[in-house]
Amino acid sequence: MNANPITSDNALSILERVDQKYRPVWDERTREDRIALAQYFLPHGSQKPVLGPTRPRIVKWYCPFASQQDFPTGHRYCINVYTGCSHKCVYCYASGYEPVQAAIKKDFQALIAKDMEDLQRHNVPPAPVHLSNSTDPFQPLEMRFRHTKYALEQILANRYRFTTVAILTKNPLLAAQPDYLDLLQQLATLPADHPRYGEFAHRGLPGFVIEVSLAFWREEAARAYDPGAPTVAQRIEGIALLHRAGIPLVLRIDPLFPRSPIQGKPPATLADFGLPEAQTMDDLENLVALAKDMNARHVVYSPAKIVLPRGRELSETLQTLRAVYAALAAPQKLVWRGRSWRLPQDVAEAEIVRPFLEICRRRGVATKYCKQNLIETP
Repeated sequence: MNANPITSDNALSILERVDQKYRPVWDERTREDRIALAQYFLPHGSQKPVLGPTRPRIVKWYCPFASQQDFPTGHRYCINVYTGCSHKCVYCYASGYEPVQAAIKKDFQALIAKDMEDLQRHNVPPAPVHLSNSTDPFQPLEMRFRHTKYALEQILANRYRFTTVAILTKNPLLAAQPDYLDLLQQLATLPADHPRYGEFAHRGLPGFVIEVSLAFWREEAARAYDPGAPTVAQRIEGIALLHRAGIPLVLRIDPLFPRSPIQGKPPATLADFGLPEAQTMDDLENLVALAKDMNARHVVYSPAKIVLPRGRELSETLQTLRAVYAALAAPQKLVWRGRSWRLPQDVAEAEIVRPFLEICRRRGVATKYCKQNLIETP
């Protein structure tokens, strides 16, 4: 615990230096909440004229780069339990900034406990917490170190400080093991004395949701694009176990890939480019049917981005996928933004997104775009 915590007056003074792009998080808050958020998130000793939310150790501001005008998530947390990820999915957006090798965080348990102490000490108002947006919390490291389990225990012990607890994973089978399942079930309902209990109860909102990433139906496609992740069969088994245990589920059929034929003169198949078919229409039908059968609250989607990995060249697969995108986009150019190449929006909508959304509409499955899913997590 900080021996010299900043005073309320100092917190308000520091708040005057907050970067304008983060200001909406403090706007229209009570004085007490403004002070608490400043005390927890802002660097107390910094002499910089403009400040951003950088102070916490493990329980961090969800995205320290995003303007609240463009990405209005409000006050919410992210706990990246590990660094890097051993799944090595070729399309991973986090490869643009995460290290190649998966690793534990030094002193993780002590640091997260200190953050929890600070949340309590400063009386920070409750907000959603996401595990993890940049690394799978149930990757193989978890079987040895159990840092995700410890993080969930800390959240449960400090439940008053959090609203929705959301986990994103490709390994639901580990989440369905008894010692984890008990934690997830306890997290699923806000305690009666929680400040948001009435709202959640009235709206029928769960206090916990697990988002399972399953973009492929055939093992061949999964092995090509998710080489280190659990198999399709293992993920479906884990989803079924969680469903039977009453754990609220979201299925991420994300990202969405181009499908044959690739428009051009003449039309081509992905095989013509040397790529396996990632998602046929039949694959998507089966994935959406799975979401329906498992009573998923909704499915999450977004078109695949071709991310330039941190400190590395594009893999051969991504170079080829970029050529597919160029053929799809012609005569338009690909969009370069956020260290990634993307299809022009009109092309992505017409060629990739709309056919998928039609399947969901026909089967009565709700959908949310990736960004929408995050922003609407209460």
